[in-house]
Amino acid sequence: MSIPSFGVGTFRLTGQTVIDSVRNALDLGYRAVDTAQIYGNEAEVGQAIAQSGVKRADLFLTTKIWTDSYAKDKLAPSLRASLEKLRTDYVDLTLIHWPAPGNGVELSETMAALAEAKAQGLTRQIGISNFNIALTQQAISMVGKGEIATNQIELSPYLQNRKLTAFLQEQGITVTSYMTLAYGKVLKDPVLAAIAAKHHATVAQVALAWALQLGYAVIPSSTKRENLAGNLLARDLRLDADDMARIAALERNGREVDPQGLAPEWD
Repeated sequence: MSIPSFGVGTFRLTGQTVIDSVRNALDLGYRAVDTAQIYGNEAEVGQAIAQSGVKRADLFLTTKIWTDSYAKDKLAPSLRASLEKLRTDYVDLTLIHWPAPGNGVELSETMAALAEAKAQGLTRQIGISNFNIALTQQAISMVGKGEIATNQIELSPYLQNRKLTAFLQEQGITVTSYMTLAYGKVLKDPVLAAIAAKHHATVAQVALAWALQLGYAVIPSSTKRENLAGNLLARDLRLDADDMARIAALERNGREVDPQGLAPEWD
């Protein structure tokens, strides 16, 4: 299993905005696109892909199942509805969006339904999102070691989540970082600004390069073509050991996303 290390995210982008963002990204060379049922933009993402002229086989498409479709009789039908919106016969990766403890559906039922969706060919790979260590261990026990492709989690220089990321890497589960720029908060950081100046780079490039060098996949979003292009250049930026140590020291448990009723007990 492999997850592309660099993709474009679509969180909070809707309508023409998301169409333009995805089309610009594909035009610039992005080949991985991340969306979710709850984003309400799968149809627009599908439209942008159709209009791009990029072959489906060259794309890596991810979506996420929302909590109201976790039951065994709802998950696959909801994924089929997503495929219809995305104008594709399959997605490359389907994630459980949030653990949502106490929502009335056992994790074992949801994971079994997700595995069944894979068996039916609706998705090539399966994974999880926003899971802590204990829930990840449960998910592994339910679908088998090697079956979970990624855990997509909030990570930034301000929220480094070292215990969870170390566990995931030990298990061979790719870490996908979202909110890598912490809603733009890291863009004003003086330490990151100094590192960026040293490398003649942008602060966004430094934050993304930090995540990439730790072995994480990233899915930054932008509505501006120049930022989409700039973000891609993070792949070519090599931070030295001093840079990485200075960024490591920025940890402050700066979590931006923690919805009550959806989130687990964080590690």
